[in-house]
Amino acid sequence: MSINQNANASALPNFRNLGILLRILVIVDGMSLAAALLKTSEPLALMEELIDLSALVQPILILSLLVLAIANDWLHRLRYPYAIATLIAIELAVTTAVYYLGLNVFKGMGALERYWIFTLLVTGILIGYFDLRGRALSPALAEARLQALQSRIRPHFLFNSINAVLSLIRQDPRRAEHALEDLADLFRVLMSDNRQLTQIAHEIGLARQYLSLEQLRLGERLHVEWDTAGMPPDALIPPLVLQPLLENAVYHGIEPRSEPGTIHIRIRRDGDRVRVLLRNPYRKQSDHHSGNRMALANIRERLALHFDAEASIKTTTTEDAYEVHIVIPYLKGGA
Repeated sequence: MSINQNANASALPNFRNLGILLRILVIVDGMSLAAALLKTSEPLALMEELIDLSALVQPILILSLLVLAIANDWLHRLRYPYAIATLIAIELAVTTAVYYLGLNVFKGMGALERYWIFTLLVTGILIGYFDLRGRALSPALAEARLQALQSRIRPHFLFNSINAVLSLIRQDPRRAEHALEDLADLFRVLMSDNRQLTQIAHEIGLARQYLSLEQLRLGERLHVEWDTAGMPPDALIPPLVLQPLLENAVYHGIEPRSEPGTIHIRIRRDGDRVRVLLRNPYRKQSDHHSGNRMALANIRERLALHFDAEASIKTTTTEDAYEVHIVIPYLKGGA
Protein backbone atom coordinates (compact mmCIF):
# COMPACT_ATOMS: atom_id res chain seq x y z
CA MET A 1 0.00 0.00 0.00
CA SER A 2 1.58 3.28 -1.08
CA ILE A 3 1.73 6.35 1.10
CA ASN A 4 1.68 9.78 -0.50
CA GLN A 5 5.08 11.29 0.09
CA ASN A 6 3.67 14.77 -0.25
CA ALA A 7 2.07 14.29 3.12
CA ASN A 8 5.50 15.00 4.63
CA ALA A 9 5.77 18.41 2.94
CA SER A 10 6.34 21.35 5.29
CA ALA A 11 3.39 23.57 6.12
CA LEU A 12 2.60 26.38 8.51
CA PRO A 13 0.50 25.52 11.57
CA ASN A 14 -3.09 26.69 11.89
CA PHE A 15 -2.78 29.94 13.83
CA ARG A 16 -6.47 29.77 14.78
CA ASN A 17 -6.09 26.44 16.56
CA LEU A 18 -6.25 26.66 20.35
CA GLY A 19 -3.64 23.95 20.86
CA ILE A 20 -1.20 25.71 18.50
CA LEU A 21 -1.68 29.04 20.28
CA LEU A 22 -1.06 27.46 23.69
CA ARG A 23 2.16 25.86 22.43
CA ILE A 24 3.38 29.20 21.07
CA LEU A 25 2.64 30.92 24.38
CA VAL A 26 4.51 28.28 26.37
CA ILE A 27 7.55 28.31 24.05
CA VAL A 28 7.83 32.11 23.92
CA ASP A 29 7.41 32.54 27.67
CA GLY A 30 9.92 29.75 28.25
CA MET A 31 12.45 31.48 26.02
CA SER A 32 11.83 34.78 27.82
CA LEU A 33 12.66 33.07 31.10
CA ALA A 34 15.77 31.51 29.57
CA ALA A 35 16.91 34.91 28.26
CA ALA A 36 16.46 36.44 31.70
CA LEU A 37 18.39 33.58 33.33
CA LEU A 38 21.31 34.21 30.98
CA LYS A 39 21.71 37.71 32.45
CA THR A 40 21.32 36.89 36.14
CA SER A 41 20.42 34.12 38.52
CA GLU A 42 19.68 36.29 41.56
CA PRO A 43 15.98 35.97 42.38
CA LEU A 44 15.22 39.70 42.69
CA ALA A 45 17.33 40.67 39.70
CA LEU A 46 15.85 37.80 37.70
CA MET A 47 12.33 38.95 38.48
CA GLU A 48 13.18 42.52 37.48
CA GLU A 49 14.81 41.39 34.23
CA LEU A 50 11.88 39.11 33.40
CA ILE A 51 9.38 41.92 34.00
CA ASP A 52 11.37 44.30 31.79
CA LEU A 53 11.60 41.72 29.02
CA SER A 54 7.95 40.67 29.29
CA ALA A 55 6.81 44.30 29.14
CA LEU A 56 7.74 44.31 25.46
CA VAL A 57 7.61 40.61 24.59
CA GLN A 58 4.02 40.04 25.73
CA PRO A 59 2.49 42.86 23.65
CA ILE A 60 4.52 41.67 20.64
CA LEU A 61 3.34 38.11 21.23
CA ILE A 62 -0.34 39.00 21.62
CA LEU A 63 -0.37 41.35 18.62
CA SER A 64 1.54 38.82 16.50
CA LEU A 65 -0.94 36.06 17.29
CA LEU A 66 -3.82 38.38 16.42
CA VAL A 67 -2.27 39.34 13.07
CA LEU A 68 -1.40 35.71 12.25
CA ALA A 69 -4.93 34.55 13.10
CA ILE A 70 -6.36 37.18 10.75
CA ALA A 71 -3.86 36.34 7.99
CA ASN A 72 -4.03 32.56 8.56
CA ASP A 73 -5.94 31.63 5.40
CA TRP A 74 -3.87 33.94 3.21
CA LEU A 75 -0.57 32.60 4.60
CA HIS A 76 -1.63 29.02 3.92
CA ARG A 77 -2.30 29.84 0.28
CA LEU A 78 1.34 30.88 -0.20
CA ARG A 79 4.11 28.46 -1.07
CA TYR A 80 5.97 27.43 2.08
CA PRO A 81 9.18 29.48 1.50
CA TYR A 82 7.15 32.62 0.73
CA ALA A 83 4.90 31.97 3.72
CA ILE A 84 7.96 31.73 5.99
CA ALA A 85 9.42 34.96 4.58
CA THR A 86 6.08 36.71 5.06
CA LEU A 87 5.78 35.35 8.60
CA ILE A 88 9.23 36.68 9.53
CA ALA A 89 8.42 40.07 7.97
CA ILE A 90 5.19 40.25 10.00
CA GLU A 91 7.03 39.42 13.23
CA LEU A 92 9.74 42.03 12.63
CA ALA A 93 7.15 44.66 11.70
CA VAL A 94 5.12 43.96 14.85
CA THR A 95 8.27 44.05 16.98
CA THR A 96 9.32 47.40 15.50
CA ALA A 97 5.85 48.92 15.93
CA VAL A 98 5.51 47.82 19.56
CA TYR A 99 9.05 48.95 20.33
CA TYR A 100 8.51 52.52 19.13
CA LEU A 101 5.07 52.72 20.72
CA GLY A 102 6.63 51.60 24.00
CA LEU A 103 9.45 54.15 24.01
CA ASN A 104 7.19 56.69 25.65
CA VAL A 105 6.02 54.21 28.27
CA PHE A 106 9.08 52.13 29.17
CA LYS A 107 12.54 53.54 29.75
CA GLY A 108 15.82 51.73 29.22
CA MET A 109 14.41 49.07 26.91
CA GLY A 110 17.69 48.68 25.08
CA ALA A 111 18.41 48.78 21.36
CA LEU A 112 15.78 47.71 18.84
CA GLU A 113 18.26 45.26 17.34
CA ARG A 114 18.20 43.32 20.62
CA TYR A 115 14.48 42.63 20.16
CA TRP A 116 14.90 41.88 16.47
CA ILE A 117 17.43 39.20 17.33
CA PHE A 118 15.13 37.77 20.01
CA THR A 119 12.18 37.82 17.59
CA LEU A 120 14.17 36.08 14.85
CA LEU A 121 15.45 33.48 17.31
CA VAL A 122 11.99 32.72 18.71
CA THR A 123 10.39 32.67 15.25
CA GLY A 124 13.08 30.32 13.94
CA ILE A 125 12.63 27.94 16.87
CA LEU A 126 8.84 27.97 16.46
CA ILE A 127 9.07 27.33 12.70
CA GLY A 128 11.49 24.46 13.30
CA TYR A 129 9.36 23.01 16.10
CA PHE A 130 6.11 23.01 14.11
CA ASP A 131 7.86 21.68 11.00
CA LEU A 132 9.32 18.77 12.98
CA ARG A 133 5.98 18.20 14.69
CA GLY A 134 4.17 18.14 11.34
CA ARG A 135 6.64 15.62 9.94
CA ALA A 136 6.30 13.50 13.08
CA LEU A 137 2.50 13.53 12.86
CA SER A 138 2.43 12.56 9.19
CA PRO A 139 3.49 8.94 9.91
CA ALA A 140 1.05 8.99 12.83
CA LEU A 141 -1.77 9.89 10.46
CA ALA A 142 -0.69 7.14 8.10
CA GLU A 143 -0.56 4.66 10.97
CA ALA A 144 -3.98 5.79 12.18
CA ARG A 145 -5.36 5.20 8.69
CA LEU A 146 -3.84 1.73 8.54
CA GLN A 147 -5.26 0.91 11.97
CA ALA A 148 -8.63 2.17 10.80
CA LEU A 149 -8.48 -0.07 7.74
CA GLN A 150 -7.77 -3.05 9.99
CA SER A 151 -10.65 -2.29 12.33
CA ARG A 152 -13.13 -1.06 9.73
CA ILE A 153 -15.56 -3.13 7.65
CA ARG A 154 -15.70 -6.44 9.45
CA PRO A 155 -15.52 -9.49 7.15
CA HIS A 156 -19.03 -10.53 8.07
CA PHE A 157 -20.37 -7.27 6.65
CA LEU A 158 -18.65 -7.87 3.31
CA PHE A 159 -19.84 -11.47 3.05
CA ASN A 160 -23.37 -10.64 4.14
CA SER A 161 -23.56 -7.71 1.72
CA ILE A 162 -22.42 -9.87 -1.18
CA ASN A 163 -24.95 -12.55 -0.24
CA ALA A 164 -27.68 -9.92 -0.02
CA VAL A 165 -26.76 -8.60 -3.47
CA LEU A 166 -26.73 -12.13 -4.91
CA SER A 167 -30.21 -12.74 -3.56
CA LEU A 168 -31.43 -9.58 -5.32
CA ILE A 169 -29.95 -10.26 -8.74
CA ARG A 170 -32.96 -12.27 -9.95
CA GLN A 171 -35.64 -10.58 -7.87
CA ASP A 172 -34.61 -6.94 -8.34
CA PRO A 173 -31.64 -6.55 -10.73
CA ARG A 174 -31.81 -2.75 -10.65
CA ARG A 175 -31.56 -2.64 -6.87
CA ALA A 176 -28.73 -5.19 -6.93
CA GLU A 177 -26.85 -2.99 -9.39
CA HIS A 178 -27.22 0.05 -7.13
CA ALA A 179 -26.07 -2.01 -4.15
CA LEU A 180 -22.93 -3.12 -5.99
CA GLU A 181 -22.22 0.51 -6.92
CA ASP A 182 -22.58 1.52 -3.26
CA LEU A 183 -20.27 -1.30 -2.20
CA ALA A 184 -17.68 -0.29 -4.81
CA ASP A 185 -17.86 3.38 -3.78
CA LEU A 186 -17.50 2.44 -0.13
CA PHE A 187 -14.38 0.35 -0.67
CA ARG A 188 -12.92 2.91 -3.06
CA VAL A 189 -13.01 5.49 -0.26
CA LEU A 190 -11.76 2.99 2.31
CA MET A 191 -8.68 2.14 0.27
CA SER A 192 -7.79 5.72 -0.70
CA ASP A 193 -5.26 7.86 1.17
CA ASN A 194 -7.64 9.64 3.53
CA ARG A 195 -5.42 12.05 5.42
CA GLN A 196 -7.05 15.26 4.19
CA LEU A 197 -10.19 16.72 5.72
CA THR A 198 -13.38 16.26 3.73
CA GLN A 199 -16.70 18.08 3.67
CA ILE A 200 -19.20 16.60 6.08
CA ALA A 201 -21.77 16.35 3.26
CA HIS A 202 -19.48 13.85 1.52
CA GLU A 203 -19.06 11.94 4.77
CA ILE A 204 -22.84 11.71 5.15
CA GLY A 205 -23.20 10.48 1.57
CA LEU A 206 -20.77 7.66 2.31
CA ALA A 207 -22.61 6.85 5.55
CA ARG A 208 -25.93 6.64 3.71
CA GLN A 209 -24.41 4.24 1.18
CA TYR A 210 -23.13 2.05 4.00
CA LEU A 211 -26.51 2.03 5.75
CA SER A 212 -28.33 1.18 2.52
CA LEU A 213 -26.15 -1.93 2.24
CA GLU A 214 -26.91 -2.91 5.82
CA GLN A 215 -30.60 -2.35 5.12
CA LEU A 216 -30.46 -5.01 2.40
CA ARG A 217 -29.81 -7.76 4.91
CA LEU A 218 -31.46 -6.34 8.04
CA GLY A 219 -34.62 -5.11 6.35
CA GLU A 220 -37.23 -3.72 8.74
CA ARG A 221 -35.02 -4.44 11.74
CA LEU A 222 -32.95 -1.34 10.92
CA HIS A 223 -34.46 2.14 11.10
CA VAL A 224 -32.37 5.27 10.63
CA GLU A 225 -33.29 8.83 11.61
CA TRP A 226 -31.24 11.72 10.21
CA ASP A 227 -31.44 15.19 11.77
CA THR A 228 -29.20 17.44 9.68
CA ALA A 229 -31.35 20.56 9.35
CA GLY A 230 -28.81 22.62 11.30
CA MET A 231 -25.77 21.10 9.62
CA PRO A 232 -23.34 23.22 7.57
CA PRO A 233 -22.67 20.95 4.55
CA ASP A 234 -19.29 22.57 3.91
CA ALA A 235 -17.89 21.86 7.39
CA LEU A 236 -14.65 19.89 7.30
CA ILE A 237 -14.22 16.59 9.14
CA PRO A 238 -11.67 13.76 9.02
CA PRO A 239 -12.91 11.18 6.49
CA LEU A 240 -14.45 7.92 7.63
CA VAL A 241 -15.56 9.07 11.06
CA LEU A 242 -19.28 8.36 10.74
CA GLN A 243 -19.05 5.01 8.93
CA PRO A 244 -17.14 3.06 11.62
CA LEU A 245 -19.42 4.53 14.30
CA LEU A 246 -22.48 3.46 12.32
CA GLU A 247 -20.98 0.02 11.81
CA ASN A 248 -20.57 -0.29 15.57
CA ALA A 249 -24.13 0.94 16.05
CA VAL A 250 -25.41 -1.78 13.71
CA TYR A 251 -23.17 -4.49 15.13
CA HIS A 252 -23.79 -3.73 18.82
CA GLY A 253 -27.21 -2.10 18.78
CA ILE A 254 -29.24 -3.68 15.96
CA GLU A 255 -27.89 -7.16 15.21
CA PRO A 256 -28.33 -8.58 18.77
CA ARG A 257 -32.00 -7.53 18.78
CA SER A 258 -34.87 -9.60 17.46
CA GLU A 259 -37.12 -6.54 17.31
CA PRO A 260 -36.56 -3.43 15.14
CA GLY A 261 -34.14 -0.78 16.37
CA THR A 262 -33.45 2.84 15.43
CA ILE A 263 -30.12 4.57 14.87
CA HIS A 264 -30.39 8.34 15.30
CA ILE A 265 -27.83 10.74 13.81
CA ARG A 266 -27.96 14.47 14.56
CA ILE A 267 -25.47 16.97 13.14
CA ARG A 268 -25.72 20.70 13.76
CA ARG A 269 -23.65 23.84 13.99
CA ASP A 270 -23.29 25.47 17.41
CA GLY A 271 -21.49 28.78 16.94
CA ASP A 272 -17.93 28.01 15.89
CA ARG A 273 -18.40 24.30 16.62
CA VAL A 274 -20.03 21.39 14.83
CA ARG A 275 -21.69 18.82 17.07
CA VAL A 276 -22.39 15.24 16.03
CA LEU A 277 -24.60 12.90 18.05
CA LEU A 278 -25.06 9.23 17.20
CA ARG A 279 -27.47 7.13 19.28
CA ASN A 280 -28.27 3.42 18.99
CA PRO A 281 -30.10 0.84 21.14
CA TYR A 282 -28.04 -0.66 23.94
CA ARG A 283 -28.17 -3.84 25.99
CA LYS A 284 -25.92 -4.37 28.98
CA GLN A 285 -25.54 -8.06 28.29
CA SER A 286 -23.87 -7.37 24.94
CA ASP A 287 -20.28 -8.60 25.02
CA HIS A 288 -18.95 -7.09 21.75
CA HIS A 289 -16.76 -4.32 23.14
CA SER A 290 -13.23 -4.64 21.72
CA GLY A 291 -14.10 -3.52 18.18
CA ASN A 292 -16.05 -0.57 19.55
CA ARG A 293 -13.12 0.58 21.70
CA MET A 294 -10.74 0.22 18.76
CA ALA A 295 -12.90 2.37 16.49
CA LEU A 296 -13.37 5.04 19.16
CA ALA A 297 -9.64 5.12 19.93
CA ASN A 298 -8.81 5.48 16.24
CA ILE A 299 -11.30 8.31 15.74
CA ARG A 300 -10.11 10.06 18.90
CA GLU A 301 -6.52 9.89 17.63
CA ARG A 302 -7.41 11.26 14.21
CA LEU A 303 -9.47 14.10 15.69
CA ALA A 304 -6.52 15.05 17.90
CA LEU A 305 -4.08 14.92 14.98
CA HIS A 306 -6.27 17.18 12.86
CA PHE A 307 -7.78 19.54 15.44
CA ASP A 308 -5.53 19.23 18.50
CA ALA A 309 -7.33 20.39 21.68
CA GLU A 310 -10.32 21.83 19.82
CA ALA A 311 -12.02 18.49 19.15
CA SER A 312 -13.47 15.93 21.52
CA ILE A 313 -15.29 12.61 21.45
CA LYS A 314 -17.10 11.05 24.39
CA THR A 315 -19.63 8.31 24.96
CA THR A 316 -22.58 8.01 27.31
CA THR A 317 -24.68 4.98 28.18
CA THR A 318 -28.20 4.76 29.54
CA GLU A 319 -30.33 1.70 30.25
CA ASP A 320 -31.48 1.40 26.65
CA ALA A 321 -29.27 3.69 24.54
CA TYR A 322 -25.62 4.22 23.68
CA GLU A 323 -24.53 7.67 22.51
CA VAL A 324 -21.39 9.04 20.87
CA HIS A 325 -20.85 12.80 21.05
CA ILE A 326 -18.30 14.48 18.77
CA VAL A 327 -17.38 18.17 18.82
CA ILE A 328 -15.11 19.67 16.17
CA PRO A 329 -14.29 23.26 15.20
CA TYR A 330 -16.28 24.63 12.29
CA LEU A 331 -13.80 24.88 9.44
CA LYS A 332 -15.37 25.86 6.15
CA GLY A 333 -14.24 23.86 3.13
CA GLY A 334 -14.39 24.70 -0.54
CA ALA A 335 -16.57 22.96 -3.06
